[in-house]
Amino acid sequence: MSGAGNDTRLVGKVMAVTGAARGLGAEIARHCARAGARLAVCDIAREDGQRTAAEIVRAGGDARYFELDVADEGAWQRALVELKDAFGALHVLVNNAGIIARSPLATLSVADWRRVIEINLTGPFIGTKLTAPLIRDAGGGSIINISSVAGFAGHPDCAYGASKWGLRGLTKSAALNFAGWGVRVNSVHPSMVLTPFQDTAPPGYIDAAYAAIPLGRPATPEEVARVVVFLASDDAAFMTGSEVLVDGGLIAAGTAHMHAQMQKMLAEKHAKD
Repeated sequence: MSGAGNDTRLVGKVMAVTGAARGLGAEIARHCARAGARLAVCDIAREDGQRTAAEIVRAGGDARYFELDVADEGAWQRALVELKDAFGALHVLVNNAGIIARSPLATLSVADWRRVIEINLTGPFIGTKLTAPLIRDAGGGSIINISSVAGFAGHPDCAYGASKWGLRGLTKSAALNFAGWGVRVNSVHPSMVLTPFQDTAPPGYIDAAYAAIPLGRPATPEEVARVVVFLASDDAAFMTGSEVLVDGGLIAAGTAHMHAQMQKMLAEKHAKD
């Protein structure tokens, strides 16, 4: 796969991507492989993870599946031992695995709260803590946290919002902690991305999200993956603690765009009445 196209920015780098069995994580893995990286496809979904790794290999890349529950420190330790045996080093970690409860605060169970925080925030904490020494020993590299615009503004799902705000803070703290090791830590904040993750959205959510984005559409997984390739590469060598919005202008627009969209909707409604 490294021979596909002319992008060789990640040649010689070993990358681990969590939640890489499907959706955005799989697309990140594929794009990084196309840029020359050797991929550790990490996920709890064994069958889909093996399929994604095999797909990368068929396309000419180098990828292997590693079973990983990101909320389990022991699982991280086992996976990293296997990864080092297989690849010899690690240069980049992408903390992509995440879930959403889709429950308002008044009805959110403590169990659901804990599960979202464990996967979306504790998982990246464990992964960052355990991989940073490996990345240091490989000569330095990058940790990339896939957060969300929910880390910049309120979100109806309080567990999801809290986890993404927390991941934003973890990124900055880790950037300070590991700068001396040559380990850069940055976060990526997409708005809506077209993946199966959106299949669980409530009625009307998708259409409303499209209307709220100034560019008028969601991101494709490829558009987010290209940003990850950049942050993983030496092109981003002086970036750490940074927050990269891939949101079609959503956060920049603030309430102004939302007001304009609401005004348009109400005007159309009044015209019909």
